Amino acid sequence: MENATMDRYVLSVLVENHAGVLSRVSGLFSRRGYNIDSLTVCETGNPGQSRMTIVVRGDEYILEQIEKQLSKLVEVISILHCNVKTTCEREMALIKVQAQDDTRAVIIETCNIFRAHIVDVAPESVIIESTGSEDKIDSLIRLLEPFGILEFAKTGLTAMGRGKDILK
Repeated sequence: MENATMDRYVLSVLVENHAGVLSRVSGLFSRRGYNIDSLTVCETGNPGQSRMTIVVRGDEYILEQIEKQLSKLVEVISILHCNVKTTCEREMALIKVQAQDDTRAVIIETCNIFRAHIVDVAPESVIIESTGSEDKIDSLIRLLEPFGILEFAKTGLTAMGRGKDILK
């Protein structure tokens, strides 16, 4: 049935921090034909553990299969399916934009509206840092396109549950 909706799911995964873990996790996805939309990894307050935020698209069945397969990996300590209502999600982007004397003021004003920061200024360009939801960053990029985006890089999504609950 091709009608199944491809929903976006965010998983927060606590893993042991040692060589090969990222390769095993990403290999699990590729072997089963699942695409990773976004993957961020960082060491936690415990140097022996890392936190992965994985964004995937699929239906409930695919999500269930991914969670089951992840839980079989020895290095996986815990998995949390992040609910939009109970999770704080952010992404960061660096955007290099052409900025001539006659357009620089409009670019600065656009950055102010989005609470973005200019982190580098060159004679013919600026680099803008923006943090927020994927939608916010995508909107900023669309508004900056007419000025000429030279390049941009996005970190990928990172997420954390709201309130007192923690991933452990």
